[in-house]
Amino acid sequence: MEGAKDAGGDRSAITVQVKFCGRTLPVSLPMDATVADLKSLLQPVTNVLTRGQTLICKGKVLADKVSLKSVPVTNGSKVMLIASQGLHQGDGPITKDAATQSISPRKLIDTKQTQVSHTRTNVEKSRSERWKLTGVVALSECHLEAMPEEVWSCGHSVRVLDVSNNLIRDVPTKVGDLKLLNKLLLNANNITDESISWEGLSSLKSLTILSLSHNYLTTLPSAVGTLTSLCQLHIANNKITSLPDELGLLNQLQILKVANNRLSSMPSSIGNCRALVEIDLSCNLLVDLPETVGNLQDLKALILRNNGLKSLPPTLFKMCYQLSTLDLHGTEITNDFLRQIEGWEDFDERRRSKHQKQLDFRVGSSGVFDEGADDDRALK
Repeated sequence: MEGAKDAGGDRSAITVQVKFCGRTLPVSLPMDATVADLKSLLQPVTNVLTRGQTLICKGKVLADKVSLKSVPVTNGSKVMLIASQGLHQGDGPITKDAATQSISPRKLIDTKQTQVSHTRTNVEKSRSERWKLTGVVALSECHLEAMPEEVWSCGHSVRVLDVSNNLIRDVPTKVGDLKLLNKLLLNANNITDESISWEGLSSLKSLTILSLSHNYLTTLPSAVGTLTSLCQLHIANNKITSLPDELGLLNQLQILKVANNRLSSMPSSIGNCRALVEIDLSCNLLVDLPETVGNLQDLKALILRNNGLKSLPPTLFKMCYQLSTLDLHGTEITNDFLRQIEGWEDFDERRRSKHQKQLDFRVGSSGVFDEGADDDRALK
């Protein structure tokens, strides 16, 4: 009787040969399993989310809800898996050749858990090798609570580290081991002043882009001044109350985005950042700007909306002779005041010329140029 039961058990399962990226994945599962069940088994060994999987058998796309036996998919059937671009987990689909492994025909939930455990080492090794090869560590939106340890083992190979939109709190001193890092994206995590190692960050002398937006920072330390290769600094949507004088040491900085913070003033050293092209200080508590802003001769866009500003540096239009975008909505500055600033006519001509080009190329949401409702409203 026991032998008959075993034989019956064998007959109740089928093995499907799944073709994916040059590999053949033997998948064993119950005869009454659905296409959705098969996709669930494939996710941990391919890194392709179930909604990103398209399964094709004998030229026919298999619908999720149907059972395999009704398709029919029989023992030994060949099924092709096509992965939709962008619908994957972690660092992307596992495409490197590897020894094929048969997926166990156990209970479905237990099978998936077994496969995740069984393949974790190979997956981590595979992605670590890719990181070293490409120099790009892409781990955004992976529900991470901490940096994966294998990131640090990549050392000098990493040029880009993107762990944005996760739940990461700690940025350890080890980040300084990535000596040749150019781009570090830490936005939209749970980072606080106490949980980020500026000692580690200050070692990144090749860093050109740093994004810490949408976190819980209240201050930007003086150590930021050591990142002299920075071209872009994004720290919007935090709770930052002040910026250090050392910001002026960033003489290659081109883009500074500090919107939605709690700044009540800007350091006069901002005038030393002569490469600045765009500054976004919107939605802060600013009541004035330092006159040194007039030193920024390459400045093209200055976004100041929703602040308590009543005036602007007197040399802004005269000295910032490339400025063509000025957003003052939600401030106390009026059009009449702007027309009294030296250099207004030249600025006005630049902004009108830019707008006309936008209309010519149909850029923007509207063909109407917003010059303010009347003289007691600010212009954009």
